[in-house]
Amino acid sequence: MPSEIRLKRIQDQIKRVLTEILEGKVNDPRVQSAYVTDVSVDRELDYANIYVSSLAGAEEADGILEGLNNASGFIRFSLSQEIKLRVMPKLRFYWDETPQRADRIESLLAEIRDEREARGENTDEDDKEQDATNNDD
Repeated sequence: MPSEIRLKRIQDQIKRVLTEILEGKVNDPRVQSAYVTDVSVDRELDYANIYVSSLAGAEEADGILEGLNNASGFIRFSLSQEIKLRVMPKLRFYWDETPQRADRIESLLAEIRDEREARGENTDEDDKEQDATNNDD
């Protein structure tokens, strides 16, 4: 079993090389908009969990995952040519919803800011000035 540092290095290397493979070698149009968000390899190096997302959004998730699963043999072979491991882990692809969740949180925060501005509520600077005035009393 590799050390934590070596395991992290392997995960980073797989992510970097996999990104290059998806950008330049995989011709499946379903995976053109996909990008790798994270890679997790188990301690025995049996499986590599690949988390992907797309700017096209979750509606494309099924097609992208299907395309990646169809190309997994080719992708695994290409990875083995670039990364020197005794045995290349089997690849499992998962959809990562983190980017969409982050966008949703950002839009909610922007909405709250806009509502506060529309109501004319105090800004952070006004709050600091009021606190300073209150402390002087």
